[in-house]
Amino acid sequence: MDFSLLYFAHDGAGGSRQMPGDLLLEGARLADRHGFTAVWTPEQHLHPFGGIYPNPALTGAAVAAITDRVEIRAGNVVGPLHAPIRFAEDWAVVDNLSKGRVALSFGPGWPSPDFVLPPEDYSQRREVLLRTIDTVRQLWRQEAFELADGTAEPATKRIYPAPVRPEVPVWLTSAGSTETFQAAGQLGAGLLTHLLCQNLDELAKKITIYREAYTGTAAPRVALMLPTLLGHDREMVRETVRVPFLRTKAGLLLQAPSDLLPGVDPDDLDPEDLEFVVDQAFDRYFENGGLFGQVEVAARLLDRVAEIGVDEVVCMIDLDVEASAVRASLGHLATLKDVWQTSRPASG
Repeated sequence: MDFSLLYFAHDGAGGSRQMPGDLLLEGARLADRHGFTAVWTPEQHLHPFGGIYPNPALTGAAVAAITDRVEIRAGNVVGPLHAPIRFAEDWAVVDNLSKGRVALSFGPGWPSPDFVLPPEDYSQRREVLLRTIDTVRQLWRQEAFELADGTAEPATKRIYPAPVRPEVPVWLTSAGSTETFQAAGQLGAGLLTHLLCQNLDELAKKITIYREAYTGTAAPRVALMLPTLLGHDREMVRETVRVPFLRTKAGLLLQAPSDLLPGVDPDDLDPEDLEFVVDQAFDRYFENGGLFGQVEVAARLLDRVAEIGVDEVVCMIDLDVEASAVRASLGHLATLKDVWQTSRPASG
C-alpha cells in the first residue's frame, strides 16, 4: 500500500489568513525524500474550506519545481468548470516542469456556489465531466482537433507544449456513490475517495464493484483520503483536532448522510441536539475516520484499510491547526509509512 500527501486546508489554517505555502513545500520535500508516491493539491472556490487552493496547476507547478520523484496530482479538479483546451495546456506545462509526473483526479463538483464560473453547467455537471475527461485525454495524446477560430473558420489544432507522459493517469473522485465507483472502473480510471459519507464495510463493497467494472490496461487503483495528525500523546492530538472540527460544526460530516440521525436535517435541530450530533460525529471521525495519535494506533487502521483493498493512503495533513503541530506530525508520518511498509510482506 502506497502513501501520499494531500492538502485541503481551511482558510487561515492555525489562525493565519495567509496561504500556508511554506508548509506545502516543506511537506512536498519530505514526501520526495521519504518515498511517498504523490503530492495532491485540490481545487476549491469561494469557500474557506479548501478555498486557498483554487488552482491545483499552480500549486502543482510549485511542487514540481522542488521535487524529483513524487507524482504531481490534482485531487481533485472540478471538470465542468474548465475549458478542456486551456486546462490541458496548463497541465502539459506542469508535466514538462516535472519531467512527466502529472496525474489528474476529476470530480463533477457539488457546491452550487462553485458554479458561478459556468452556472449553465450545474444541472448537467456529471455529463459535462465525462466529456471533459474524454477531451483532455485526446488533447494529451496530441490528437488534432478541428475548431473554429476568430474568423469562424475551422482550423486544425493541437496543444503545446506536448506533454512528457504519452497518457495522463486519470482518477475519479467519489464521496461514496456506487455509480461513481462503477463509472471509474468503466473509464479505466483510478478511484479517489474518503470516509465522510461511508464506513469501511461500505467502502469494501464499493471497491469490489469498482474492480469488477474496471476496463483499464494498468492495474486498478483505489486511493483513500484520511485526515492525519500524529503525535506521542493521543489525547493531546484529540483536543488539537477537535478545535477545528467544532469550529465548522462538523462541516462536511453534517452535510453527509448520517447513520446517527438518518433522514434528519441538521438545520432543523435545536442547539443542544446539534451539539450532541457534532460530538457523536467527532467521536466517530476521530476513532475511525483518520490517522490520529500514536504511530502504533494509526497502524491498526492501516491494517483494516489494506484488508479491504485500498492501494494508497492519501494523508490530508494540513488540518486547521498550528503549522508547528503539522510539522511535528510529518516526522511521525514518515516513521509510520516506513514501519508499516517494512513490516508487511510484499503482495504477489
